[in-house]
Amino acid sequence: METHENLLAGPPPTQLPDNAEARKMMESGIKAADVAARFPTYSAAWATLADDYFAAGHAITSYAFARTGYHRGLDQLRRAGWKGHGPIPWDHEPNRGFLRCLNALARAANAIGEKDEAERCQQFLRDSSPEAADALSN
Repeated sequence: METHENLLAGPPPTQLPDNAEARKMMESGIKAADVAARFPTYSAAWATLADDYFAAGHAITSYAFARTGYHRGLDQLRRAGWKGHGPIPWDHEPNRGFLRCLNALARAANAIGEKDEAERCQQFLRDSSPEAADALSN
């Protein structure tokens, strides 16, 4: 029997590689700024900075941190084979930094009046990972 690949299924989920050293630094309580300085491609550190600064009332700084982590994450996604669309699963821990940055970017863009960007980022998040969109909406 001959089997054929389902050409309509869409792209496979993209899973970013783990950066164990950066993750362990964050888990041990080292400041996110120090982790980002040592590992500038580690989106989870940028997401933490974006969240912390937004919570402190600094939407512009949060926006800058979120955008940095978002772009660093896009670079990693492309290197992992992502072609600009398709699932980026929330349940794969290394993906969470990028997804958190995307959420933080939407939140900060909304706060500074960039409504179109906020809507694009929210839709991108939902399209990439409905689970992340739900988890981060709380």
